[in-house]
Amino acid sequence: MKSKILPALALGAALFLPGSASAEAPDPVEIMTKNFFVSKVSGSSQTVTMVLTTGSGETRVRKTTGYTKLQKNGRDNTQVVRFLSPPDVKNVANLLIQHSDRDDDIWIYLPALKKVRKIVASNKKDSFVGSDFSYGDVIGPKVEDWNHKLLKEGTVDGAKVYIIESTPKNEDVRSSSGYSKVNYAIRQDCHATVKADYWDLGGRPFKTITYSDLKEVDPVHHKWLAMKVQAKNLQTQHRTDLIFDSYKLDPGLKDDYFSTRYLEKEQ
Repeated sequence: MKSKILPALALGAALFLPGSASAEAPDPVEIMTKNFFVSKVSGSSQTVTMVLTTGSGETRVRKTTGYTKLQKNGRDNTQVVRFLSPPDVKNVANLLIQHSDRDDDIWIYLPALKKVRKIVASNKKDSFVGSDFSYGDVIGPKVEDWNHKLLKEGTVDGAKVYIIESTPKNEDVRSSSGYSKVNYAIRQDCHATVKADYWDLGGRPFKTITYSDLKEVDPVHHKWLAMKVQAKNLQTQHRTDLIFDSYKLDPGLKDDYFSTRYLEKEQ
């Protein structure tokens, strides 16, 4: 009996030796930081089809064009989205500017009014042009604004993932995002998000965003982006699908594209 117990005790002790890989759980903040950067390219241009579907199955189709550019700090994105069709949203345009050290800037051009207006940071929970994505979803959350906890590891569509629970650090973040909790499924191999589940301020399941057709859009810098994204409201059954019709790296984009003056240039 003694000969069987001693090896077992030795094995148990080895699992907790300093530097043992099995003794160290992955750092959820590090995972979310890598996730934050995984889609950040120096510049890009794309065309996207947006399909809005009601709970009864009725659909509306919109076409958009957009640009992104990484700011000089290497972490914050600036992006422009312009609607090309149908007529009721044609030339509606958004300028979204991330700021690591302060509130993000969000501007919208409304062609019916021929004017640009700024959306206050506290309204980032508002719907992005009638879709199931909020402005906050489109511009992206700041890692440091949330508490992150690794719940478990698992698989999604055959890929190994980390399941990270993120909760707002304070009431301002909670209120402006409109979420009391978000659970992210992050791929272990490339740190891209494949699924995110959201709870509303009342603690009820609110919506799910799924990311599919992942592509390494910048193999040199190992940047990944989902070519298909779906947001589904679990309370209304309304959903929004984004399908990238085209995407290309475009590091030479002019700064002029990322200005309120550009928003006013109707196409």
